[in-house]
Amino acid sequence: MKLVFERSSPGRRNDFIPALDVEKAELPEELVRKQPLRLPEISQVDMSRHYTELADNSFGVNNGFYPLGSCTMKYNPKINDEMSGLPNFAQIHPFQPIGTAQGSMEVYYTAEKLLTEITGMDAMTFQPAAGAQGELTGVMLIKAYHENNGDFKRNKIIVPDSAHGTNPATASMVNFETINIPSKPNGRVDLEKLKEAVGEDTAGVMLTNPSTVGLFEHDIIEITEIIHDAGGLCYYDGANLNAIMGTVRPGDMGFDVVHLNIHKTFSTPHGGGGPGAGPIGCKEFLKPYLPNYQVIKVGDRYEFEMPEKSIGHVKTFYGHFAVVVRALTYILTLGKEGIPQASKTAVLNANYMRHELKDVFDMAYEGPCMHEFVMTLDTLKKETGVTALDVSKALLDNGMHPPTMYFPDVVKEALMIEPTETESRETLDKVVDVFKKIHQQAYEDAEVIKNAPVNTLIGRVDETTAARNPILTYEF
Repeated sequence: MKLVFERSSPGRRNDFIPALDVEKAELPEELVRKQPLRLPEISQVDMSRHYTELADNSFGVNNGFYPLGSCTMKYNPKINDEMSGLPNFAQIHPFQPIGTAQGSMEVYYTAEKLLTEITGMDAMTFQPAAGAQGELTGVMLIKAYHENNGDFKRNKIIVPDSAHGTNPATASMVNFETINIPSKPNGRVDLEKLKEAVGEDTAGVMLTNPSTVGLFEHDIIEITEIIHDAGGLCYYDGANLNAIMGTVRPGDMGFDVVHLNIHKTFSTPHGGGGPGAGPIGCKEFLKPYLPNYQVIKVGDRYEFEMPEKSIGHVKTFYGHFAVVVRALTYILTLGKEGIPQASKTAVLNANYMRHELKDVFDMAYEGPCMHEFVMTLDTLKKETGVTALDVSKALLDNGMHPPTMYFPDVVKEALMIEPTETESRETLDKVVDVFKKIHQQAYEDAEVIKNAPVNTLIGRVDETTAARNPILTYEF
């Protein structure tokens, strides 16, 4: 398709921008551009067709099956958008007086109450703008706690080898050293290795439960006790909360701080650069360190409170409000009965697919799984030359998004599949049939799979070159 600049024609324009209704201000001379902006000149109909074509060439949950393991790409109910689009929500401004934003303050207050109940925490902040920033904020709370207690020797964070890649990166950003703990052959944390790693320099552990390989840590209570006995704190990576919400709570497992990807678990827009939201929940003893501005209720009025030992702002203002509205809508719509039903259905769907595929594909770990499962295509590669990447490309030809590839890296030729609770059995059966058909084709004529995709806008690209030398500017 053409770029918007290629659609441009000199002198062509839109007239939908309203007339200036405020006093015109002149920029200082040193800030004025020395040459005009190179903007495309197109008509409204051409612009509409351009964005429609872009949308047609994009793939989302609204287009088809999107089993991106470890990312919970589930359908977002449209009622979420309707609620966030209500005028008094959509037109809120961070500088307006608190007295004129009481409804929006109540949204934060109510969302905090419900999410702390779901996670087993005592307080929560909505300021972080995404899961990764929430993760960073959570580890900053741990650091602030130890430093406030004068415990500066605690400079190590323990991270299992199956963890999300952001975990060691986050620890490094907060000037902690990462200590990796190997997994046992069954995919779970090796308790003996964990005991060897802890000591008086342990600041805490970063753990995902269910783990990144889709398994519940049976020894989770003992794991958190080992860390606490050593004087460390326990951080819960909430990436996989969709598997357990309403059934078990991180706070009851012994975790002290948790981040939530509400763009995953609580069905708000996901990916594309945001806006997202990564709330942080914590136990009472960490509440004084939360970022500035907590919503509290004084009588029948909502106000902001400054935590006593706050780590300060991690983002301007109070977080992405419209995302929180969407998450709150989802929670209130499902209620206390629907939240656990959603997580149980996610686990059921994953185990159904796993069971239907296990006689054809090799599963990386023994079942049952939680909300996702990992297959290893190592045998398929050795016998046919067809890789996990090849299978993923072939899925594109069948109108579905590939699962996560080559992650976690502790599994060779990994495909990580998360069907989520929003997919029907009919869809799952269709997907299983496609996987089996590709597997059969790999043995009958591997070149067909290796040359996929052939039904997409473009064929297979040189991904290494695309990643290392992307063309990000238009050559006029």
